[in-house]
Amino acid sequence: MRPSPVPGVAGVYGWHFEQAPHPDLAAGRLLYVGIAPRLMANRTSTQNLRKRVRYHYRGNAAGSTLRLTLGCLLGLELRRVGSGKRMTFGKAGEIALSQWMAENARVCWIEHKEPWTMESELISLLDLPLNLDQNRHNAFHGRLKELRAQARQRARELPISA
Repeated sequence: MRPSPVPGVAGVYGWHFEQAPHPDLAAGRLLYVGIAPRLMANRTSTQNLRKRVRYHYRGNAAGSTLRLTLGCLLGLELRRVGSGKRMTFGKAGEIALSQWMAENARVCWIEHKEPWTMESELISLLDLPLNLDQNRHNAFHGRLKELRAQARQRARELPISA
């Protein structure tokens, strides 16, 4: 594995795309922010910036809301996999998405010991069309939510993929 410039510490990360994933979104601007780790009800997750950014680049739609969103916007077919509870874009779709991200995605980050203290403020102050959580005020929110719901519904109607 190549060394990563992303540090293995807590912080906030942001995603820009050279080519926009949807015609109604502008290219080259910040479209999504995330945090690592998350503060959960009974603990703090074990994620850090490096793990989270790497997963967004190389993981799958079941574990990355960013990948799920991008795949839906790019028109990839979401499928139920394994037991049928998880949904991904299948092996070929996830490879295609990773390739698209390698060519178009750019990530930036800032280190912060308690990134969850910044998340709500960033989402309320910035125009982040790919963030769904805490972002109902965004003009793209309803459209993105509907696109993802339609992709999930289609996946439920298809047989479970290998």
